[in-house]
This record gives sequence, structure tokens and C-alpha cells, in this order.
Amino acid sequence: MNYLCRMLENKNQSRTPLSELGEFKLIDHLTKNALKHHKSTLKGVGDDCAVIDNSGLQTLVTTDFLVEGVHFDLSYVPLKHLGYKAVMVNLSDIYAMNGTARQITVSIAVSNRFPLEAIEELYEGIHLACNTYNVDLVGGDTSSSTKGLLISITAIGVVDPEKCVYRSGAGANDLLVVTGDLGAAYLGLQVLEREKQVFQVNPNANHELDNYTYLVERQLKPEARKDVVKLFDDLKVKPTSMIDISDGLSSEVLHLCKQSKTGCQLYEDKIPLDQQVISTCEEFNLDSTTIALSGGEDYELLFTVKQEDYPKIKGNPNFSVIGHMTQDEGIVELVTRGGQKVPVTAQGWNALN
Repeated sequence: MNYLCRMLENKNQSRTPLSELGEFKLIDHLTKNALKHHKSTLKGVGDDCAVIDNSGLQTLVTTDFLVEGVHFDLSYVPLKHLGYKAVMVNLSDIYAMNGTARQITVSIAVSNRFPLEAIEELYEGIHLACNTYNVDLVGGDTSSSTKGLLISITAIGVVDPEKCVYRSGAGANDLLVVTGDLGAAYLGLQVLEREKQVFQVNPNANHELDNYTYLVERQLKPEARKDVVKLFDDLKVKPTSMIDISDGLSSEVLHLCKQSKTGCQLYEDKIPLDQQVISTCEEFNLDSTTIALSGGEDYELLFTVKQEDYPKIKGNPNFSVIGHMTQDEGIVELVTRGGQKVPVTAQGWNALN
């Protein structure tokens, strides 16, 4: 299970100290295969700044910081997957504004336990994400670290001023809608943590992950919902508010309500759950609703639409209507399967805990 140690101890694999290259040669080495997908990228890596021409569109900028031991555990997270996921975390924020992601910058700080080959694998995932999502890598920075691996990615996107969606636009009686299903990423993390503990007790133990494939994939290699932005355009639907689900459904609903000055009625029986989530919750003796509300890292989109747009989204397999907004500002309730109303509190991920 200790992925990084296995990689570094592989006697058939070369190990090049980063000190042999130095900062600038390392940057050149890691970005030499970066492709340009957009004419708006006038200048990428190689100068003091990237130069971007967005031709009158509104520019979107978002940054996320990932820290080893806080946001990821390299005993079971492959570096290629980590690079890919680090990009997804940022692109998801762009899509949550109904925008198009175009460029990213990547800054990393690494300790001397990481050879060049490890950083190359991290960048394989970054380049894969860029090429899959049609995004240009245009710059960044590298530094040494005494605390392991740190990754900071900034994503830059654009949006038509008429299509930009904020968290603050929801109104009373708007429908609350979510894409995909919820809770799988958190359970994938629980499965990986359990297998780590098994490995620590018995390094030769077999790790049976076949029954958890979907959960583990949702944790290690999430996909940002670029497709939903195009779907909105095709359906001629503009959400009234939107946010991506990174910290858990309950936290994100509360964010929308706070910014929009509304309340919300959220229906337990409408929350979309994959069958693997349901069966694994039973195995781990966990409540599936609690996991969906508080798990986080799903990177689905949570949005509101006016009721007159319901016929446009009705029956679409990408969408689940899970509630509606109310005029009771600040009152957010879960309507249980038994009809009880329970106050919703933010129990999701808190990066400062």
C-alpha cells in the first residue's frame, strides 16, 4: 500500500536527484511537452508572466492548495492520480461559474525525498488532465520543502457575461438540483484508509478492492463536470445559482442559501446514491444520508433553476431535483423519509481542522 516507498525503492527504476537539474531546468523539463489548446494563450511558460487575450469575455480565476498529510496521503495515492485530481479540483470551480477553463499554472514545493522520476509522474497526471479537458499549462513555480509535497494550482477561465452564474442568484421556490451521485468519494477514502491499516499490520496481505472500484475511482481520479456546462447551453437553461460540491452537500446548500438570502427544503429520499455507496455504508455501519451530506470531494455541481425550467431538465439522467429554496432566510431543513424536518448543519470538510 505504501505507494511512494514502493516507487522509490524499485531497483529497476532510475532515481535522479532534483538538485542535478536546478529550478529552471526542472521547469523546462516538466513543461516541455505542454500543449497549447487555445489561441487566447499568447505566451505560456518561459517568460515573467503568461499572456492571455480573452477578447471581451469575463475572466475567471481560482486557486487551490493541496498539502501532503492534510489533503492527500502518498501511502496510497499514486502521483499520476494526484496530479490529475489537483487539476480537477480547480477546473470544477470554473465550471461552477458556468464558465470554460482555458489555462492553469502549477506551483509545487518538494522535499529531497522526491527524485525527478516522482515529479515526472505527478506531471503526467497534470498533462493528462490538461489534454483531456482542453486546458493550457502556462506557468508556475517550484521550490524546496521541509514538509513533503505541496501543490498549488491556479485555473483561469472565461465566461460570457450573460451566462455567468454566482452563488447569490437563487430565489424562493427555485428548484435545487444536483448532478451525478453523492458520497462515493468519501467512502473511497474510507476503503483506502482501511486497506492502509491492513498493510501496516501485514504488508503481505492481499487487498481486495474489486467491490469498491467506483468508490476508489471517485476518490483518486474525480472528473470535473465540464459536460454539464455544455448541457446547460444545449438545453437553454441558465441556473440562478451554482456551486461545486467539494466540502459536502450540506455545506454547499448552506453557502447557496447564505449568499442568496434564502432558506431551503432538502428531501432525503431525493438525494442520488450509487448502489455501491449504499452497500458499502451497510458494510461500514454508516448512514448513507449522512455520508452524502457531509462526505465531500464529489465535485458534482449543485445549482438552482426557476420552476419554469423544470420541463427542460425533467428526466435528464445527469440531474436530480433534491429540494427547493424558500423565503425563510437561513432556515435549511432536511425532510426525512419519515416526513420529519431536521435542521441542516455544515458537517463537511474543514481545511483548518
